[in-house]
This record gives sequence, structure tokens and C-alpha cells, in this order.
Amino acid sequence: MSHVKRRIPFRYIEPAFFGGLLDDPLLFLRIRPLKRALLFDCGQIAHLAKRTVKPIDTVFITHAHMDHIMGIPTLVRHHHASPRPLDIFGPPGIAERVYHLLMGYDWNLCEPDWFTLRVHEIRQDKMLHYSFIGPEGFSRRFDGEEPRTGREIWSCRYVAVEAELLDHKIPVLAYKILERPHYAVDPRLMEQQGLMPGDWIRDLKSHVWKGRSESRVVVSRREGEIVREETVGDPHGFYSSIEARQPCASIGYLCDVGWTEENIAQIESFLSDVTLLCADCTFLAADVEKARVSYHLCTEDLNDLVIRLAPRFLLPMHLSKSYLFRTVDLYKELHPPGGTTILPLPNHLVPAPLMVRDVEGWMQLPGADRASQTKRETSCSAASAVMF
Repeated sequence: MSHVKRRIPFRYIEPAFFGGLLDDPLLFLRIRPLKRALLFDCGQIAHLAKRTVKPIDTVFITHAHMDHIMGIPTLVRHHHASPRPLDIFGPPGIAERVYHLLMGYDWNLCEPDWFTLRVHEIRQDKMLHYSFIGPEGFSRRFDGEEPRTGREIWSCRYVAVEAELLDHKIPVLAYKILERPHYAVDPRLMEQQGLMPGDWIRDLKSHVWKGRSESRVVVSRREGEIVREETVGDPHGFYSSIEARQPCASIGYLCDVGWTEENIAQIESFLSDVTLLCADCTFLAADVEKARVSYHLCTEDLNDLVIRLAPRFLLPMHLSKSYLFRTVDLYKELHPPGGTTILPLPNHLVPAPLMVRDVEGWMQLPGADRASQTKRETSCSAASAVMF
């Protein structure tokens, strides 16, 4: 979904959605300054190129249904020989699910330089930490717990990720990705204080934003016709007086929740005014009862939610595969308010499954006529079955 990064004003992250409307949801976020990536949910990912998968070093799982977690062994396959650890965040019970996924394989050929998979289980009041150690055949180790006092569960200099537990008949996590404030000075505020542009702006940035250890910055200030140099003893406080305060872009990721009063209240508190809302819309309005029974959203629910949250952009996703030939109806039933733009998805990004007819001729011998080839195929049916 390359059009997302062209149209949405993110500074540090480049979002891409690697599933179609009917495929498993896969939200990929590249953090440009770090050349690393985050992945939200991990269903079918075999269609992703290895060079796309390799920068992923943190995965955020909403819940452990197959279409949200089955790609973890593929991630391990791509990462296991790397010394860099891979982190997975998920709801209560995620460590046990990952353990069983990994123990379904033999690891007798593991090597000393294999990576460690770290799993972080998000509960209401605490986080539990586990390590699955590659050189030991991904044996599980409990690394302890820590109290959870806020919503933030992961951060770097450029981005923070927050999580909120909701209800899908099992605990399910919604995520909010927030870009950090970036360094910027306001020319109007500088002019009011008589400050002159110069190299000191770069020095100030190095101190307050890049964390340089110097305790002072020399600025240029005009007093009438005279420009004087002045030492600032509190660069952080000084920066606050001339900072250009701009709203930071954000993404809300909401997948598989029930339309209940408690969920609605938590979602409204958590995801109001996000720049981009990625939300599942599993059912059309006529099937609202199916949505209620299965704890999913329908188009009417999403319309209500968008009015409450007022995102600038909306990406509806994860439509039920029962609407294979009716996907256009989803967009007909979505009516966001004037300030929200819908980003449409193609039906599928995952390659179509192969049929027998798609591989006919692959094993035909060069120069062989069709009759002899047919005879050979008949007598070698066991060998030809390997293709399918």
C-alpha cells in the first residue's frame, strides 16, 4: 500500500499494509532514521520478500487466532541465524502460544550464534518477559515481570507504541503508534526575543534533542543595531521558549473487537484524533447479528466509531472472506464525516493459490512429444505429485 506513505504526513515512519481487504492483516512500519521496522499482527507472511522481513525487529500481536500469529515460524526462519534478538509483544497467554509454535519443530542443528526470541506478555497491571534462546533450541526462560503503570509498552527516539486491552471473547490488544515530537524552532518566537539565526541553532539541537552532554549554548541576540553573543545556561528551558509546537502524527490499529459498551468507551479514550485508523470491518450491515455473536465490527459500527474518533484517514481491513465477490459493498456502506478520507485496499495482495493446470508442462522433457510425455506422466504419477 505504497500510497499511504505518499498521502499521510508522517515524518519518521513509512506505513505499508501487506494484506488485501480479504487477506490476513499485516501492518508494516519502517522507521526511516533507524532502518528498522515494526510489524503489527503476523498471519500469513510467506509472500513477503526476505529483504522486507529482515529489518523487522519487533512484532505486536493483537491476539493468538491463527490469522494473526501463524507467521511467527516464518519470521524465525528468516531471523534465526542473526545475532540480533526479535521482540514479540502480545496479550495474556502469548508466551505459551509462541512456545508451542516453536516446539512443533526439531532444533537439533541449532548453532551458538542463533538469535534469541524475546516475548513480552501485556497484562492489565504488569508485563511478563520471556526469552526463547536459539542456541539452546529455543528453550523457554522466564525473565521476570514489571508493573505496568501506563499505556506505553515500547519506544525509541522516533516512535512510541501504546497498548490497550479489549474484549474479543478473549483478551485482545489495540495499539497506538505515536511519532515523537521533532526538533523545530519558531521564527516568530525567535524574532520576538531578538534572536538571530546561526550555527547555535544546530548546537542547540545537538544538546536538547540528540542528547549531547555540553551544558551551555552560545546564541546570537540583537539589541538595536548590535548583535551580541549570549551564553544560555539552561538549553532545554531555552528551547521550550522558541520551540515550534506541532501535532505529532499517529496510527491506531484496531482488529477484532466486540461492539460492547466497555470496548467502545476504551477505544474512544485510546484512539481519538489519530492520523490514520486501521480498523477491521468484518461484516456488512445486513450481517450485524453475525458481528455481535463473533465479537467483530460491521460497517455500521465502524461508521459510528469514525464519528467518535475523527481520524484524518481510515483504512478498513479484514473483511470476511464470505464477501469474496461483494467487496465493493463495504465501501458503499462506509460514510465517514467530511474530515476523514478512506484508503481503499485491493481484494488480495497474497498471491492466488496454484491450481493443477498452473503447473502443467513444468516437468516435460525438452524435445519430447506430447504422447510420450503423457505416457511418462501416467507411469510416474507418484513423482509428478511432488509438484502439488
